[in-house]
Amino acid sequence: MKLVALCALFVSVASAKRVVISTPDAPGAIGPYSQGIMSVGSETSTLYAAGQIGLDPATGKLVDGGIVAETARAMANIEAIVSAANMTMADITECTVLMLDIDDYSDINSVYAEYFDEDAAPARAAFQVVALPGGASTEVKCIASV
Repeated sequence: MKLVALCALFVSVASAKRVVISTPDAPGAIGPYSQGIMSVGSETSTLYAAGQIGLDPATGKLVDGGIVAETARAMANIEAIVSAANMTMADITECTVLMLDIDDYSDINSVYAEYFDEDAAPARAAFQVVALPGGASTEVKCIASV
């Protein structure tokens, strides 16, 4: 029985297809990475969205307005990538939130909560970090699955 399960797992992994997700509605990568990578399997697809900071995709600049504006833009960028993968925010299963100052936690939470149904919000971890790219104050990355 274990051998059959192992063979089924191997076939499932071997048949998964890797698809690059890209959209002009989120900032282009500022390094050697993709906006998102989707692993498309025979039964499920999983999107790994790269971390997003508060960059305006139209200007490539960090938005003005502090932590609330940056978080809103980062979440809008995540939503654009998720949408480009033909998924919705409800398909997000896990998020990681990075912030320069843990005292910004409640402000970040207030914006973050606008994007998810409280009863079905994704699992999440949040960390204070020393620095983020581009002078950002927060960064959000997510995994979605359908």
